Amino acid sequence: MMKALEVDGALGHDPSQKVTQEMLREKKDHMEEVVPLQDLIAPLDSMPPVEFAFAYGSGVFAQSRHARGSSTDAPMVDYILGVSSPADWHSKNLDKNPHHYASWLSWFGGRAMSNVAESMGAGVHFNAFVPWKTKKIKYGVISVDNLVKDVYTWQRLYIGGRLQKPVRLLVDRIHGEEMNRKNLQAALTAALLLLPTEFTEEDLYATICGLSYMGDVRMLFAEDRHKVRKIVQGSSTRFHELYRDSINTYASREILHSPPQFSPDLKARFKQANRISTKYELLSSLPACVMQRLARQTGTQYDSSVLANMAIAEAVVNSKEGHTKLVTRAVSSIVRTSSFRKL
Repeated sequence: MMKALEVDGALGHDPSQKVTQEMLREKKDHMEEVVPLQDLIAPLDSMPPVEFAFAYGSGVFAQSRHARGSSTDAPMVDYILGVSSPADWHSKNLDKNPHHYASWLSWFGGRAMSNVAESMGAGVHFNAFVPWKTKKIKYGVISVDNLVKDVYTWQRLYIGGRLQKPVRLLVDRIHGEEMNRKNLQAALTAALLLLPTEFTEEDLYATICGLSYMGDVRMLFAEDRHKVRKIVQGSSTRFHELYRDSINTYASREILHSPPQFSPDLKARFKQANRISTKYELLSSLPACVMQRLARQTGTQYDSSVLANMAIAEAVVNSKEGHTKLVTRAVSSIVRTSSFRKL
């Protein structure tokens, strides 16, 4: 995610929306690797205003075409849109863009779509294969409340998981970039608990990237089993930029030892502290929904207090199965439940 700022202009016909600084200052070494920002923003102009929006995937980062193999088809561009009221937003969008929706869905109206997404889906309603000029787009609509909850607590690790990978931030009226820093630090924390004492930079990013796929039932029969490595190898520089601050934070606290010249290098080797006190610290700082599942596995109580978190961490460290298995099971259970709702 890039730093956002106010820029004059309309997105969804609302001049107060924010767009990223990339529109004014795109790094030269990325100019040929990414879809121009204006091309990504353009489809939003025909929709009702949104509070938060980002684009992601192989249709956004040209360098991610590595993950598509030999396919020559133009990839669909994927968006997530955060809105204050999905029901109201869909009602307005049905008036503006009825062709974005399946004809039978239009009969039920915006409130029904929102209710179905919340009760049966993962809180997100998707419109897919929407024509836009020479491409097709797919966009998911979620309430800002649910988006924030997922980023902070990993309730479903869906939007939170998307934001743990490189994305193009398009609209930010909720301080989402600042909010996501905690999500990135949590992703790094979880990854360290799953990794051995020594590992490469590629191992680190692959573990982080794989968090939101752990337990995903679709990976068993539909998804590319090498998807995670391909994502990392195709966006290594962006992963480095995304996690540099979080890594430096842990390095300054001697939790993680990074290479002397910390620059993008998938073969660079890292070493993490193996102290019991460090394990306690990492475990006790995991997001709320992970801590709740760890508490259930260890027979401890979760109440969001520091003391309760430390008691859970101690129980996990002292468990016969070990912290790696318990954290894996906790994260997998979140993702598995969410993935069933997306089938």
